[in-house]
Amino acid sequence: MEGRFLYFPTRTLAANPASFGLRADELSLTTEDGVRLHGWWIKGVGGRALLFFHGNAGNAADRLDRARILNERLGLDVFLVDYRGYGQSGGAPSEEGLYRDARAVYDEALSRFHANQIVFFGESLGSAVAIQLATEQTSAGVVLETPFLSIPAMARKHYPFVPAFLIRSRYDNEEKIASVAAPKLFLIAENDEIAPPEQGRRLFDLAATPKTLFVIPGAGHNDTYVTGGEDYWKAWVRFLGEL
Repeated sequence: MEGRFLYFPTRTLAANPASFGLRADELSLTTEDGVRLHGWWIKGVGGRALLFFHGNAGNAADRLDRARILNERLGLDVFLVDYRGYGQSGGAPSEEGLYRDARAVYDEALSRFHANQIVFFGESLGSAVAIQLATEQTSAGVVLETPFLSIPAMARKHYPFVPAFLIRSRYDNEEKIASVAAPKLFLIAENDEIAPPEQGRRLFDLAATPKTLFVIPGAGHNDTYVTGGEDYWKAWVRFLGEL
């Protein structure tokens, strides 16, 4: 039953890029183990691509408003693809499965952009996907929003009654983060009720330079860019400008 505590996918897409006035190509990708993934390549100015690895609930369509701002304000091309088991993607989610999904998205982006034009962005669970990919592949930079140390560390916080030896999924960011050489931006929600901010700060401390920390004042887990407002987007602009 572990997956029921980790993944909360929805199948119905509540919107599409056209709903937000975005120019996009629909994507159908096949992973290394034969799973078909669905998503979009949202067209920007063509200078930099953002691979958007979303959190554990809903699906990619729920992130289209954020993708719109990333596209319109920062000029980014955004690759927004659902993990297996989410939206119109096939299969069922698992740790290794999500890592395979990320590789497929990276390969798709690499067919259109150079590696030094590609930025990984992971929110919440997606931060673990972005970190794993960053240990394997070259990128211009990595943005980690509301990251956490590991699933066992999160379980100790939210499910203290579950014995540690029963937890199979690791998503061990604490172990991997020092291996990420690319520049990193950590976006930590001050009042995060899901991914404890002290875990994000610890992850930042463990990371190699170059790295930047921005704590979003007053923000919870799910309202980062809304509560963060202009200062939140300025952190993005500064980071991208330094790459």
